Amino acid sequence: KMGNAESNAYQNHLSRFLPEEQSDIDGVFDTLSGSSGSAGAKTAKATKKTVTLAALQAAHTREPLPEQMTVRLYNGMKSIDLPGKSSGLSEQVAKEQFVIFMSNLLKGNADEKITIIMRMISKTEGPVKGKQIQEFTEDLITSVVHVLNYRKELKGWNLENTRDSVSGVKALAAQLLSELKLADGTKPVGPQLLETSFDPSVVEDWVYRVPQISVFLSVVIRQGLHVLHSLPDQTNDILNLVPRCKGMKGRGLVSLFDIPSIIYINSHLPAELQHKWQLLFSSRLHGESFSQLCGHIVNKGPCLVILRDLDGYLFGGFASHSWEVKPQFQGDNRCFLFSVFPSLAVYTYTGYNDHFMYLNHGQQTMPNGLGMGGQHGYFGLWIDSDYGKGHSKAKPRCTTYNSPQLSAKEDFTLDAMEVWAVGDIPESVAKGKKSILDVDPEAQALLEMAGKTRQSEGLREPIEEDEDEE
Repeated sequence: KMGNAESNAYQNHLSRFLPEEQSDIDGVFDTLSGSSGSAGAKTAKATKKTVTLAALQAAHTREPLPEQMTVRLYNGMKSIDLPGKSSGLSEQVAKEQFVIFMSNLLKGNADEKITIIMRMISKTEGPVKGKQIQEFTEDLITSVVHVLNYRKELKGWNLENTRDSVSGVKALAAQLLSELKLADGTKPVGPQLLETSFDPSVVEDWVYRVPQISVFLSVVIRQGLHVLHSLPDQTNDILNLVPRCKGMKGRGLVSLFDIPSIIYINSHLPAELQHKWQLLFSSRLHGESFSQLCGHIVNKGPCLVILRDLDGYLFGGFASHSWEVKPQFQGDNRCFLFSVFPSLAVYTYTGYNDHFMYLNHGQQTMPNGLGMGGQHGYFGLWIDSDYGKGHSKAKPRCTTYNSPQLSAKEDFTLDAMEVWAVGDIPESVAKGKKSILDVDPEAQALLEMAGKTRQSEGLREPIEEDEDEE
């Protein structure tokens, strides 16, 4: 079509896209270059259409994408060298550059992505400072949150029913940057990281090892520029980036999670549990009572527990199995502990012991409470059955999960707590079957012996139907 000036490289890039993907990319380019591809496309001039920064910033993209990210995408497109053209001088992006940019970032490997990413981090060639990588990463995460919100892709979450995402963006960026290491294997941290210069090869290694960078870029391009966003993709990365949220609607609650932490924690869950989170318990909704907590979380399948102490620290754990009230440890090596604020991190199984998760209530001889990791009296995470008190002990690390102390003080006072079921709630429960207390007369008897009436009687909420929360 376009005569033989067309380079082979360009044809190779074009061939990565299916015909419908190609026409989608053509359409976006035509819109951006201000020509309606129909009549003009037949003429030789059509190949000379270009996209300017101004066009990229114009109405088509300003809303879904923050300004800084639009400039970064433009710098990325401009950085692509075309054979026989003097590179970097033109202020416009040619069709070939546009297509190669899409091909490298949406279909390419780390090697193909890196040159463009380096230009998106800094307009000049050569090593980049840690601070520049930090700014790029924060812009990228901010853009992901912004564009998913704009496109109504947050699946029942929104910026009103979650914690402010500004601190979450910084925390997630810091977590991803903690994987940056120099050629000699050292990882600069804190202020030192920001001042360190990183060679392209080091940044490439980082992009290769931290898959979120590529996934986030893909989201920003697909949803921000609206390219290939509706076409089925070979990867499910984006599909389960944000889990569907159930149980918040109409309750006027604000979750302890923010969007960046939801994305990060969700990516560490077993793949089959990443599609949906359902709120089982919230101390603000169900009151501050340990028996209420047990009544809402027992036998509901794998769960995430998150709490905030009075100092504002946010942390919790993933329980891979249904919680059961019993005097033994339960769970398996998929369990983990995590921190959300002041830092975002996941702490996984060490192999040292199998003290994954523990829940007990109304016993004379064993500790009563909910615990994860470590040992009795010395848990990585513990909430006492005397609701409101807890501890996170680690000198220097929790034996089961290698986690540090998660709370501000070793013995903390609980400010708020949530428990989320992840994945599909087990069949027996979903069909509104009986609770543990109905099924297990022994548990009921224990509660009655302890003088505890069945508080959950009449208070248990029906499991929500799968109504669409979008």
